[in-house]
Amino acid sequence: MSTSLYPELWEIINTQQQFIALLVYQLSSIYANSKAPRPTDIADLDYQKMTVDELPKVVEMEKLDYKELLQEHLHQTGKPLKPVQRRASSPTVSSAIHCPRCQAPADYLYLNNGKSDNDQYLCKVCANLFNYKNRYTKEVIFQCPHCEKNLVKIKDRKGFDIYKCLNKACPYYKKRLKSLSKKELKQFKKNKSLFKMHYIYRNFDLTLSDLEAVPDFETKVRLNKIHSSPYVLGLILTYHVNYGLSAEKTAALMFDVHQLKISGQTIRNYARTVAHWVQPLTDYYPYELSDQFCGDETYIRVQGKWHYIYFFFDAEKKIILSHRYNRHRDTETAIKAIHDVIRRFKQVPDALQLVVDGNPIYKLAQAFYAQNGIDFEVIQVIGLTNKDKVSQEYRPLKQIIERLNRTFKGNYKPLGGFHSGAGPLAHVTLFTTYFNFLRPHAKLEKNVPVLLPELNECPDMPQKWVKLLHMSENFIKKRQAS
Repeated sequence: MSTSLYPELWEIINTQQQFIALLVYQLSSIYANSKAPRPTDIADLDYQKMTVDELPKVVEMEKLDYKELLQEHLHQTGKPLKPVQRRASSPTVSSAIHCPRCQAPADYLYLNNGKSDNDQYLCKVCANLFNYKNRYTKEVIFQCPHCEKNLVKIKDRKGFDIYKCLNKACPYYKKRLKSLSKKELKQFKKNKSLFKMHYIYRNFDLTLSDLEAVPDFETKVRLNKIHSSPYVLGLILTYHVNYGLSAEKTAALMFDVHQLKISGQTIRNYARTVAHWVQPLTDYYPYELSDQFCGDETYIRVQGKWHYIYFFFDAEKKIILSHRYNRHRDTETAIKAIHDVIRRFKQVPDALQLVVDGNPIYKLAQAFYAQNGIDFEVIQVIGLTNKDKVSQEYRPLKQIIERLNRTFKGNYKPLGGFHSGAGPLAHVTLFTTYFNFLRPHAKLEKNVPVLLPELNECPDMPQKWVKLLHMSENFIKKRQAS
């Protein structure tokens, strides 16, 4: 090769390197601004930090009468206890605020932090320190079960408040400190936030009665007044739900194959209305259950953002027991999803086990139910490899719920996402109805998970959908009558 070509080749190589560097920069920028869920290295996740302590000692706040306290002060000192003397520049205390312990009016309340925005007050009559926002609910005092010191509220989380024992002489703290290895003790001195050392209690805002409400969605049509025949409605549901075709593709198929002109929006309206009618049957049917339950959350796209579906599944019977939808991965939705499993038992089994991943929201949900006298075991299969005995034993159940997630995604992805929260709620309800009552399963010898004899009389899938609608209507009437 002629040496005269070297400068030209060198220039070409430099130009290519510049193009490659530019492409790498562009790709990294695209990834940084992408809305897709980030794949996380499982080795970087430390789920073991999430532990739940026993319940605290609960002491009722002593109720006092400020009028009696004023009389007592007058009797002891010979002088009346005067209201708080405020400077002209000091912020005033609203007359609607009173002490939750002795009912003293606003005239006897100090604005303890000197500011009106934090709403922290001190009662001059009974010396009670309280926050305006929780003055009505603070009728009990939480104490550490190990040292009996009052717990301090340190954080507000969505759905619960976190209380902590700050006593460094607490036996719990001393035991945790003593259990640290030399390496851990060195890390602890550098960064104390990496270790859970103090007793912690989480006080939930939810009650068991709050869990009974089932989310519903608006329906725009009445099925008894639609222009399509029942069989055509069954055809639409078969294409749209069973085969996961989008509303537009279903509309095109109805015209190309059956010469029926129906818009995609009409099909979405039909689907949403059918979901409304089959939801009670799907959610409250008396399923025969096994003792193997697993749960997980998967993501869907709504208005260009990632939202989540929480599934709980009977791994042996292949029945979806919960299909909660929320825009966040939060503890409250995990609690409601587990409620969908628990409420199906007349009495919660002593050895009830729920197999989930390492997400701490399930441990928090377990703590909520423990506070309400309902005990079960949460088994967390962490990571992708069997690094512990728990993962080795329960990995198959975790893989089963992952297969359910893949089945749902395969059904949902052709739809291309949703434009409102009602869309995924309706779709996952229809998918669950189809999965439980209409979809044959290979592990069940090609039988459907829930056998309904009435459906065996139907010759094809569209008629099965219509029959299932009639059965849902009768099911609703029986529930309302009982």
